[in-house]
Amino acid sequence: MPLAYPPFKSCPCGSGRSYGHCCGPLHAGQAAATPEALMRSRYAAYALCDSAYVQRTWHPDTRPAALDLRDGTRYLGLRVHGAQGDEVTFTAQLRLPDGERYALRERSRFTQLGGRWVYVDGDTPDA
Repeated sequence: MPLAYPPFKSCPCGSGRSYGHCCGPLHAGQAAATPEALMRSRYAAYALCDSAYVQRTWHPDTRPAALDLRDGTRYLGLRVHGAQGDEVTFTAQLRLPDGERYALRERSRFTQLGGRWVYVDGDTPDA
């Protein structure tokens, strides 16, 4: 079950908007308008331990059978470097369960299924 998050608080995705006007509606079922919006909403879902949303927005050919987000990882911030076409490049700042800070940089690929954006896969771009 995802963590409760007040709609008036700043969205975990770092957009500067409230959760109720940013990722909240997507988590409630609204379709993301762009790959970047979907990527931001997936980051927020990771931060809120909403594995059901992450699974729903993952392409069925590449998503894992199960996903447990309650391992103690804390999501500290998101920076979007660029979004073009069906790709979004970002860095997510994390604190791992052992306390180590980690920066995950990824170039994510998205596609549309049934008129909705879904995450396909991602790779680590060259520095």
